Order: sequence, then structure tokens, then C-alpha cells
Amino acid sequence: MTLPVPVIRVGGTPAECGAAYGAAAAAPIRANMALYLRRFADQAGLDEAAVAGRGARYRATTRALHPRVAQLLDAMAESAGIGVEHAYALNARTELLYDARVDAARVRARLEEASPEKASPEPDGCTALGVLGTHTATGHLLLAQNWDWHPDQTDATLLLHTRDESGHEVLTLAEAGMLAKTGLNSAGVGVCLNMLGTDRDGMPAEGPAGVPYHVLVRAALEARHLAGALRTVCRSPRNASLNLVLGQAGSGPAEGELIDVELIPGDVGWLHPVDGVVTHANHLEAALPAYDTIKDWGGSSLFRSVRARRLLASAAAATKVTEDDLAGVLRDHASYPHAICRHVDPLDAEADRSQTVYAVLLDLDERRFGIAAGPPCGHDFEYLTLG
Repeated sequence: MTLPVPVIRVGGTPAECGAAYGAAAAAPIRANMALYLRRFADQAGLDEAAVAGRGARYRATTRALHPRVAQLLDAMAESAGIGVEHAYALNARTELLYDARVDAARVRARLEEASPEKASPEPDGCTALGVLGTHTATGHLLLAQNWDWHPDQTDATLLLHTRDESGHEVLTLAEAGMLAKTGLNSAGVGVCLNMLGTDRDGMPAEGPAGVPYHVLVRAALEARHLAGALRTVCRSPRNASLNLVLGQAGSGPAEGELIDVELIPGDVGWLHPVDGVVTHANHLEAALPAYDTIKDWGGSSLFRSVRARRLLASAAAATKVTEDDLAGVLRDHASYPHAICRHVDPLDAEADRSQTVYAVLLDLDERRFGIAAGPPCGHDFEYLTLG
């Protein structure tokens, strides 16, 4: 077995896990931090002092609401040799890069400078899927997604496996220095995710900040059951909009549960599986009282979710969805290169380029994590199993 990313395995208390993570991945963490500091400056107009200031505010909220996650992140920063405020800014990279309250003027300027064909840096990416065990060939609850982001992140990505002092395990994809992305835990809870954009996004000028995007996902994976994960994500204040496909395996085949939650600042919407399947892209599908900024961009998000559902429909109707079916969806090229299987568009500016960096398949009943390098049309999945 040759995994496309390194695996960092750590154990102990949150502080011990964080220190071991920082020591084991110090070089890629520092490199990724430097990469994002350049992005924050070039794309969001934030110098290093401003980044640290925002990170400090996100740290205060995390320490108050998710102290164990804060202990992990504080220790990682110290061990890796990066500023602790910078570490929180790194885990809030979505909030810093896509702050709707400061980005509107920049968006208008870019649209005015380019033709509609070239004004294509839609904040899209990530198509997520979930299928209940009642509709899979094995009876297992399956999740899957493509993670679409800048190609530079290919070499700044790892699998982080933690085992805390109680024996709770988490296995998650992560950008170096971040705590979570798509993943699962030893309780059979799993999560896939998508970025959303609304007019509510942005850090307030005063008062407490929200919980950073990637901290929130980590907190969900710390939950021992689906209800706990939902409590965690719904009760945490947010400055960015995101979508989570959350599921948990049951005590036997076809006994798990699955839900999609759209989390925007100040509100939550949810979607339940239809014919055993839930899919999501990068626009709102629940009736939430917010302006969906995908309307300013258009693009592939408007069809990726419904196409994924359609591609799974016949297998789901026969209750025979397999991992191969999910992999086939993740490799779909309709509207290439802006497809579910995303490829770099040479018309995009370099800073705005995106591709499917990695694809993930999760079997929550088996606690099994599958990963393929991206774009997944040219790569096989390799697997790790908890325990």
C-alpha cells in the first residue's frame, strides 16, 4: 500500500497530541504557514500583523468554547515553531480569504477587468456525497468527496491520526498545521464538507470572533455520536458559511444515520437523504434567509450536486450503491475542466486555479478511510482502517 500523503500518528492528551504533531510535521507546517501568509497578503490585503490580530481573536473564542481543541492547536504551534496566533489564522484561512464584508469591492474590480469567461475564480470546490446503509450493497454507511483547492496544496497535505487519553481516535485529512478536514472517528462518526458563501460572512469589527472553520470540523470529529456532532456545530458561532455532510454508523448493517447541515453565521439549515442519498456542492439548498454569493459567480456548483445525485440514482434504487459507484461520481468530467472531477483551467489566473487535490471515500461501519491523489480520474484509492 502506497498512500499519496504522509500519515502523522500521535497519542495522549490534547497537548501531547499537538506537541507530537508539531514536531513530526514542523517543516511542512512552517512551509504551509508561509504560503498562506503570502495568500493572505496578496488575496485579502492582510499583512502579518493583521493576520496575527485576527488569529488572536479566533484563539480567544476557541479557548472559551472548545478548550481541548485549543490545547491541541496551542501545543502544535509551539512545537512546530510558528506563532500561536498564526496557527489560529491558518485554521481560519477560509474566514480570512473569503470575508464578504471586505471582498465585495475586490470582486467587482475583478469582474470589470476581465471578460465573463475569464472572470472565473468562483469560490467553488468540493462535491460531497453520502449514502445510507439501507441503499448500499454492503449495508454500510458511505461518505465521499472531492476536495478542490489550489494545486499548491498537494504537497502541504497529510493524514492526521490522533488517539486521545480515553482511546478516542480521529483520522482526518488536513493541510499541514490545520486540525481537520474530511475524516472519521472510532465512534463511527464521519464528516465531509463544502465551502459556502453568503452575505453574512466576515469577522465583526468588534466583539467575539466565531469558531474557525477547520476548528469547527475538528470539534465535530471529537464527538462520540451524531447528536453530539450536531450540537457542537450548531451551537458554535461562525464567521464563515460551510456545509457538512455528517453521518454515524449504527450497531449493525443499515442502522446508521446521515444528515446534511448548512451552517451560516447566525443560522442553520438541514437536508435529509432522499432515496437514501444526500449530495451537496457550494451553494445553499435549504431555505435560509441569506444572500447566496454563488449568485454573483455562477459556475459548476449549480449542477454538480444534482448531477451526483442523478449518477447514483439507479444504484440507490436497487439498494446496491458501492464504493466503485461513488468513485465513479468523483471521477465525472461533465463540463470539464469545471467538473465534479475538477482540473486546472488555464484561463484562470494562477492565484485562482483549482483542481481536485484529493478524493476521499469513507466507510463508517468499517471505520475505513480511502484516499486518492487528485484529480481522481488518474489515481486509485488506498485505504487505512482505524484500530
